[in-house]
Amino acid sequence: MNSNTLDLIRSNDHRTISKVITNIENDKDISNSLLDDIYSKGKNTIRLGITGPPGSGKSTLTDQLIKQNLNDGKSVGVVAVDPTSPYSGGALLGDRVRMNNYDGNNDVFIRSMGSQGSLGGLATKAQTVGDVIAASGKDIIIFETVGVGQGEYDVVKAVDLTIVVLVPEAGDEIQLMKAGLIEVADLFVINKSDRDGADRLFKSLNTMLNTVFKKNNIVPSVFSTSADRDVGINELYNGINEYFMFLNESDLFKERQLDRYRSRVLNLVKNNLIKGFWTDDRKEKLDKETTNLKSTNISPHKLAKELLGI
Repeated sequence: MNSNTLDLIRSNDHRTISKVITNIENDKDISNSLLDDIYSKGKNTIRLGITGPPGSGKSTLTDQLIKQNLNDGKSVGVVAVDPTSPYSGGALLGDRVRMNNYDGNNDVFIRSMGSQGSLGGLATKAQTVGDVIAASGKDIIIFETVGVGQGEYDVVKAVDLTIVVLVPEAGDEIQLMKAGLIEVADLFVINKSDRDGADRLFKSLNTMLNTVFKKNNIVPSVFSTSADRDVGINELYNGINEYFMFLNESDLFKERQLDRYRSRVLNLVKNNLIKGFWTDDRKEKLDKETTNLKSTNISPHKLAKELLGI
C-alpha cells in the first residue's frame, strides 16, 4: 500500500477499496498506521446487522434495503459473510447470487467474504473490512451474516442494530428461545409472509416478546415482509430509522459503540496472541506429538501445558 491509498479510499475508488480488503483477508501489506487512519475516518458510520436461519431471504431483504437507502439519497456498503468450507477453507460464495444490479453504482459497494470458521457467523476480519468501506464515505454498512440459526452473537458485537429474519417455518416459541434469537434481535422480520403460518408466528412472537421483555421498556418490534415481492419493505425501513433515532436520543447508542469497541480490542489481542504463539517450533512439536492414535494416551492438558511452557 502506498501513501495515496487512504486518499483513494476516501475518494471512493472502488478498485482501491477492493484491493485493500483483499490484502486484509490475506494478511498482506497493511500497515498499522493505515488501519488507524481508516478506522478514524469511518468509525461513526452506522452499522446494521442482518442475520437468521438459512433460506430466510436475508440477501433479498438486504437488496431491498439497499434500494430504500438509495432512494433516500444515502450510500450503502454491504459485507456479506458466507460459509467457509471446513475442508478447503474456501468460501462457498458461488452458492449465492449476489446483488448484481449495482455494478458501476458508486453509491453501493458490496463485498462477500468467508466466515473463516467464526461460529457466530461474522468473519473475524469483517469489522475491519467494514471500516474500509465506511472510510470511503458510505452512510450505512450492512453486515449480512451466515445464517446458522444458532449463536449469532458475534453480529451483535459488531453493529449498532441487529435484525433477525425468520420465516413461517421457523418453529414455535420454544425453538426460537433455544436458538438464542430472542437475545440477539433489536427488530424481527417475518419474511415470506405470504406462506401458511405467518400470521400465527407474528402473533405468537409478539406475545412472547411482550412477556420476556415485560420488565424492560425496549420490546423488539416485529415486521412482516415478502422481500421478493416488495411487500412490507417501506414499513421495515421506517422502523429501522425510528429505532436508530431512539438509540441516538438515549444512552444506548453510546453504550453499544463502547461495547463494540471493547469487544474488538479483546478479539484483536486474542488473535494476535494466537498468531504469535504458533511458531514453527511449536507447530513442529504438535505435529510430532500427534502422529498416531497412541498420542491420545497423553492428556491433552499436559501437551497444552508443554506447548505453553508452564
